[in-house]
Amino acid sequence: MRVLILTASYGSGHNEAARSLAAGFAARGADVTIVDHFRDLVHPVFERVSRTVYMALLRRAPMVWGVGYALGDWMPSDSPLAFGVTRLGAARLAARLDALAPDAVVTVHATPAAALSALAAEGRRVPPHTTVVTDFVAHSQWIARGIDRYCVAAEEVGHEFVARGIPREHISVTGVPLRAEFETGVDGAAARRALGLDADVPVVLAMAGSHGSVGRLPDVTRALGRVPTPMQALVVAGHDRPLAARLTRLARGTSIRVLGYVEDVRRLMAAADLLVTKAGGMTLAEAMAAELPMLLYGSLPGQERRNERFASRAGIALAARSRRDLRRLLERALGEPALLEHLRDGSRRLRRPDATRRIVDAVLEHCRQLS
Repeated sequence: MRVLILTASYGSGHNEAARSLAAGFAARGADVTIVDHFRDLVHPVFERVSRTVYMALLRRAPMVWGVGYALGDWMPSDSPLAFGVTRLGAARLAARLDALAPDAVVTVHATPAAALSALAAEGRRVPPHTTVVTDFVAHSQWIARGIDRYCVAAEEVGHEFVARGIPREHISVTGVPLRAEFETGVDGAAARRALGLDADVPVVLAMAGSHGSVGRLPDVTRALGRVPTPMQALVVAGHDRPLAARLTRLARGTSIRVLGYVEDVRRLMAAADLLVTKAGGMTLAEAMAAELPMLLYGSLPGQERRNERFASRAGIALAARSRRDLRRLLERALGEPALLEHLRDGSRRLRRPDATRRIVDAVLEHCRQLS
């Protein structure tokens, strides 16, 4: 069994999903290849430049990204107004399909999904195609002809795809694929001991993805430093060293500990009572799997704001839109154990820590049916 996984390096969530799925397929004996669509099929220079522009927009002009995201949702993925962007890399993708001859293709980003669908629309024979939606929203750019199955994060997302014309039998509610460590429980007390944290004082974990500068962690650090309730805080700056230095200065004289990039996020989540974060799709899925209550702040326009709306409606997170809201909700969450338990209950209802296995099973079963 040969499986091709197509991803793109825009944010860490898509690649994290690709790696999780690759491990899941490999565990079932499949031969897996991961291809970064923009780097490997368009051009490495294009990938670097476009990713730099994307990150710059998120940091300096997030509203521009939000407008572009909304426009993308307004038009179909094969619209002429896209000026052929969704067909970028299609020729090299066709050559890669010929060389690898995969039995199945799994896409975890909208652009390679559209490129593969464009090949199918031209009459080219393509392998069974599953697309894994890594956010808690439906968006027009994920929808394309020739996709055999949509694996989505939650029932509500499935309803949105049905409302946009996708047959219900083409949709599987699987959750977002996570690393294997999220499938099992972690002892919170042991995690606190390993991190040198007091077992009897609440722990707040703050993070904003692997590139912490696209969040508003300085605001969070200031708010944590002013909360009167006794607590311990871990603030994760990710790969951004200048940000880590700035946060360390802001945290001076408080109980706040600033960390750089952390591999073992599962242990941090097990040790925490509350997560303060922006609403990235992967972060939401991981926190739900860990049954960790969330306070969302600094979510970017576009998919993160829509993820935030989902989380608020689902009862798994609080949402702060201002610095004043942030401090008020921090104090409330730390002072009301019943509120945190309510948010945990929401995550227990919706969590899908075995999403990777569900997706792998769905793909393999579909291939068996076709053989």
